[in-house]
Amino acid sequence: MKKSLALLTLSTALMATGAAHASTGSTPQPTAAVSVPEAAAAPFLIKINGETLVETGYQVPGSSEPMIPLRSTAEKLGYALEWKQETLSVDLQKGNLFTTVKTGEDQYVINRMYTTLGAAPALVDNKLYVPASFVSKVLHTEASVQGQAVVITPEAEAQKNVVTTGVVTAVTYKENHRSLQIQGTGTNGTVLHISEETVLEKDGAKLGFSDLHIGMTVEVEHPNRMTLSLPPQTSAYRITVLDAEKGTDLLATAGEIQEVRSGDSKDDFSVVLKGTGLTDRSQTEIVLRVGAETPVVNLKGEKIPASTLVKGTKIIGVYGPVMTKSLPPIGTAWKIVVNASAE
Repeated sequence: MKKSLALLTLSTALMATGAAHASTGSTPQPTAAVSVPEAAAAPFLIKINGETLVETGYQVPGSSEPMIPLRSTAEKLGYALEWKQETLSVDLQKGNLFTTVKTGEDQYVINRMYTTLGAAPALVDNKLYVPASFVSKVLHTEASVQGQAVVITPEAEAQKNVVTTGVVTAVTYKENHRSLQIQGTGTNGTVLHISEETVLEKDGAKLGFSDLHIGMTVEVEHPNRMTLSLPPQTSAYRITVLDAEKGTDLLATAGEIQEVRSGDSKDDFSVVLKGTGLTDRSQTEIVLRVGAETPVVNLKGEKIPASTLVKGTKIIGVYGPVMTKSLPPIGTAWKIVVNASAE
């Protein structure tokens, strides 16, 4: 019996030390690797210099950033990789830049010093994955999370400014720090940091930070790079308000349409919205009147048909402070934003 157990243990150990996909010059063999967690979010595309890799990344709920396949990403960036089976590690080299990553150790070499990225390299289905920030912090190449994609940009392109349009979902002013969030709530969308140098304007006229509010559609000029956090963050150079009219003391509720009620005419109706208030005075449940002139847009601020407002649709209802005292209160929608993920 003891001899049988010993043989079984030896056999298991041999299987667990087979060559992984990160090796070079050999055929991949079985290894002690795990599968992508069932709880992982939808796959993350890897886009390098405008080209989408065949292999994808993944993100485990609760983690701060996606994990990306090391070999296909690094080789596309011109690195040579060598897999060390005895230590389950990979050496990467490109010119004078050399670094090593080791499975299961959140310890990365930058300028001959060790640093952590918040997640260890993971061997998944015979492929080694590293945090997306490995590209920017270790390989010194611009990388950002944009929706369900990790976008890696060459240095020349990263220095260019880009323009993004979206609906404001949060306005924050805390301890002299000012920011907006557009194109989503919570971990979705983008956070834009505003400094004294940021130009705020509408129709060529300058605005103050207090003129910005939830529900506005804005056009933002910002760097072609963002943090790898969720939501991604960047600086705003110029913010232009695109709305024709200005709302006053606007409130907003993000949630799901519970019911659609007919109005006095075919173009007038009401939606019963239940969800989360996006400001201190916003309601968790409210009936919003929608008329023919009420803008209905997506998260980018693009107009869409009012017919999309049906029971079960996730929206952000933007409305004024005047409401009835009924339960739930009734107000008039200033704008309805269909809360679908921006493409």
